[in-house]
Order: sequence, then structure tokens, then C-alpha cells
Amino acid sequence: MTIASSTSSTGESPNETPRTTEPQHVDVAAVVVTYNSTRHVGDLLDSLPAAFAGLTYSVVVVDNDSTDGTPELLARRPDCTVIRASNDGYAAGINRAVLDSPEAATILILNPDATLDPDSVPRMLEVLRRRPGAGIIAPRVREEDGSLSPTLRRGPTLGRVGGLSFTGLPVFTERIEIRSEYQNEHEVDWAVGAVLLVDRHCFDALAGLDESFFLYSEETDFSLRARDAGWSTVYTPRAGAMHIGGGSGESAATHTMQMLNRIRIYRRRTGTLRAWLYFSLTIVVELRRAILGQRMSWTTVRALLRPSRRPPQLSASAALLPS
Repeated sequence: MTIASSTSSTGESPNETPRTTEPQHVDVAAVVVTYNSTRHVGDLLDSLPAAFAGLTYSVVVVDNDSTDGTPELLARRPDCTVIRASNDGYAAGINRAVLDSPEAATILILNPDATLDPDSVPRMLEVLRRRPGAGIIAPRVREEDGSLSPTLRRGPTLGRVGGLSFTGLPVFTERIEIRSEYQNEHEVDWAVGAVLLVDRHCFDALAGLDESFFLYSEETDFSLRARDAGWSTVYTPRAGAMHIGGGSGESAATHTMQMLNRIRIYRRRTGTLRAWLYFSLTIVVELRRAILGQRMSWTTVRALLRPSRRPPQLSASAALLPS
């Protein structure tokens, strides 16, 4: 395990098993999962010393079988521990990194295409420690051009399946785009998982992220399960970050995963009958998007109607209604 206090630590060569040392307590463990992330992960790692601002921390990067030179790039970095793994999905990678960080009381989940502002981690940690019951802290995130990134979300409902978000009405809109909602600290249902600070007790109590989602929706599920268990997700505008988004690319397959996982979350939380309605509405929404020119949605419609065409990583091909 590599330990730092706004300084560098020890890296691993791509063919070595990560070295282990006697665990030492650190304030925060930063955990990152990479997949073909050479364009961005270096900038993320470069931003961490100033972001931690004197806190003790460790950095563990799990590489999910990248083929673009990411493992070699990481091996040259003296500021992180690298674990090379088969691609079992994003959630599995995060869980693996957390298991390799037993010394940390707090977990900082980071996407490789994010960067953190100076002092952002102490500011998130202060909120976590100050608010009773807080389990997850989300910072204010901006796009690459500096504009606000609307990362806050409402929980899934039948009304929020999609297609009516243009109304701006909360009953129909999952994504929160009202700028005033980003000005003050408050609880939210969930937030996009590019940058999330998580209390270790919360993470362990929920047994980590649900690996069945493989990619997408794992942060939605985690925050909603945390709320069920009495932990809140809190947004704070005092901490900042930038997220490029799409760092590993978007494709018809990943879009299909997104839609299928949304249905799976809704079914697991509401039951089969209501899930059939959600499933049917999702087909209507995706068919509309396809007709309007979103080519990826044609792939999604076919996968919704023909389970055999679904991404095998989700193990959701046994029945018409994904579970």
C-alpha cells in the first residue's frame, strides 16, 4: 500500500504483484478504475496532492485489462499502487481497490477522467464529519469548458423513465438542472459517481458496490441502498472538481447497459409488476429516440425485446424482464 501526505509514493511495474507493507492509518483512500485511460488518468493523479491539502492518503488504481498503454503509464507513476485485473466491471474494480485499502477510514471514489480542485478533499471530509448520518459526499462538478455539470439526481420513478424531462418538472425529471440546487449544501437522492467521498462504515455495511451492474447505475444503487440503511448523500458546493465524461468512450453497447441497469434497479426496488410498466415505457422512450435519429437506441430496442442480444456482462439474458 502506498501512503502519502500530499507527496509521492511507490508504484508497481506492470508485471509485478503490488508490494504490500504493514497497513498504516490514512485519512482517505483514493480508488480509481482505469480502462484505456491514457488520455486522462495522469491529469487526475497530478491533481491529487493539492486536492488532499495535507491529509494523509493512499491511491490505488485498478486497471481493468487496458490495451492502450494505461498499465505501462501507471507503472511509471511513483504516486499510486497499481493492480492489474481482468475486466470484471467498474464496480468490481472499485471493490477490489477498497479491499486493498484496509487502513483508510474514508474512501474517495474517482473516475480517471476527473480532476480535483485544491483543498477539495478536506472540504468534503469536513461535511462528512459534521453531518450526522452522512455516508456519501458529492462535490460541485464542472464540465471541461468550465460550465456547471448537473450531477445531482432524483430517484427513479415511472414518471422519470424519460422523454418528458424537457418539462423541467421534478415529477418527470431525474436529472436536476435547476442552478439554485447547486448553490447550497443539501441532501440528494443520488449523484453521478465521478467524484464521491464515502464513509468506510457505510461502504462496508453495504458490502460495497453491486458488481452485477458491471458498468453504470452502480452509484445510483449504492446511494439508494445507503438511504435505505439510514445513510444520506450530501451535496456540497464548497468542494470542486472537473469531469470530462466519456473517458472510456460511449457506444451502443454501453448505452444499452445504461438502460437495462435502470430497469434492473427499478425492479429490485419496486417489484415485478411495476417493473413491467417501467420496462414498457423504456422501450417506448428508446424507440422514440431511435426514430429521432439516435442510432444507438436501435441497438437498445433490439436488446430490450430480444434478451439474447443483451451485453453478456450483465447476465440479464434469461428472461424478457431483466433482473
